[in-house]
Amino acid sequence: MFIFFFLLLSLGFFVFSSSTTTTTCHRDHQPPSYPFIGCLVSFYRNRHQLLNWYTDLLSQSPTQTIIVQRLGARRTIVTANPANVEYMLKSNFTNFPKGRPFTEILGDLLGCGIFNVDGELWSMQRKLASHEFSAKSLREFTVKTLQQEVDDRLIPMLEEAAESRRVLDFQDILRRFAFDVVCKVSLGTDPFCLDHSQPLPPLVKAFDAASEISAMRGMAPVFLVWKIKRLLNIGSEKKLKESVNLVHESVMEIIRNKKENNSVNGDEGGDLLSRLLSAGHGEQVARDMAISFIMAGRDTTSAAMTWLFWLLSQNEAVEREIVDEVKQVIDKNNIGRARALDFEALKEMNFLKACLCESMRLYPPVAWDSKHAAAYDVLPDGTPVRKGDRVTYMPYGMGRMETLWGKDRLEFKPDRWLDDLGEEWENRVLKPVSPYKFPVFQAGPRVCLGKEMAFIQMKYVVGSVLRRFEIKPVSGNQPVFVPLLTGHMIGGLKVLVRKRINE
Repeated sequence: MFIFFFLLLSLGFFVFSSSTTTTTCHRDHQPPSYPFIGCLVSFYRNRHQLLNWYTDLLSQSPTQTIIVQRLGARRTIVTANPANVEYMLKSNFTNFPKGRPFTEILGDLLGCGIFNVDGELWSMQRKLASHEFSAKSLREFTVKTLQQEVDDRLIPMLEEAAESRRVLDFQDILRRFAFDVVCKVSLGTDPFCLDHSQPLPPLVKAFDAASEISAMRGMAPVFLVWKIKRLLNIGSEKKLKESVNLVHESVMEIIRNKKENNSVNGDEGGDLLSRLLSAGHGEQVARDMAISFIMAGRDTTSAAMTWLFWLLSQNEAVEREIVDEVKQVIDKNNIGRARALDFEALKEMNFLKACLCESMRLYPPVAWDSKHAAAYDVLPDGTPVRKGDRVTYMPYGMGRMETLWGKDRLEFKPDRWLDDLGEEWENRVLKPVSPYKFPVFQAGPRVCLGKEMAFIQMKYVVGSVLRRFEIKPVSGNQPVFVPLLTGHMIGGLKVLVRKRINE
């Protein structure tokens, strides 16, 4: 009995309270709580469904905000209130940096990259990245890379699977595809992940391991455990160190080879790394920024597309509308059957974009994100914030709030993103939706620089695949959403591929 009680204590003590415009607790909006251990029992019972548990608590709170307290961790405020999100990400941005508790978790892997720093270092990298992402040449390079990867690798693979009726893990396929693309665009190197005849490159395996272990740090009930393991260099922390070293050394080797080749041939290349080096930035800055962009651009787009393909398999009428839109856009822009979609055609696919937004509303690539208060504050809903508090906004929960999306919030309905201007596809206009209501790309000064590039990539892949193939899951079971650094589908998405008739 003592050992069991000790194990429970090691998980931490959770005390939840719903916030109102004062500090008064509304006990009917919190799980059962007990002296000393708080609501630890409820937490332990819900440890395998924390996302849905948090979402239920938030939906019951009058302000869609709860306060979480546990022994060995910082006081945490979790919110699904758009006014609070806007205050954190924009209105009082300077008081809500990522903070050291967050940057420690990813610091070994991301170093001083843009997604893991605050203050002047962040501001400098933000200006640099903003300049590069706004360049027309980088956009053109990205679209060209997409065309090559889709036409030369993805489509032939799907054609072979359709002919042989081979079951594919479509989540794995999309992750491999995304890693190829993001490495080409960020590093100017090709890992050939979609080539199933070859084993995955060590860089890919190391990146996967480092990402997963770093994510588990953030989910650890007691942070002290992983810090001790790191100090002693044992267990998962030993594996993390080895994986991070391999990632860093691999990228540094690419950097040095690129610098040597550029100095000999005078060829700067169109990838992001070449641009950073040609602008005179140091090797470590270039390395950390490149790794950050790989992290951001790989699993997010593949996760969003995986969930969309599954949702479309459950909503054939919506899939048919996407196919029709792609065909109409191709006909309008005089793109031949064998030719790839171009940038201008992709911009016109508003219904497909609405489907992507609706998919990410229900299954956001990043389920939650946290900041840490630099000083005492009060959120717009009246919740007091102490210096050092962790303040978390939750896109997963926000997508399921009836107050934000209505009684049909759990349904996949892309039309909620469109103005009703008639049935003609040319008249479909996307509604303006506040990024603080739909913060899947963050918002404010830290809004994702690659947002539009991500939509272009996802539109290109989904449009190119659906115009040629039907993607049919082999299981009728509801897949399970699991949040690590990015949300993924546990067990993958096993599918059969069929050639579309009258494509």
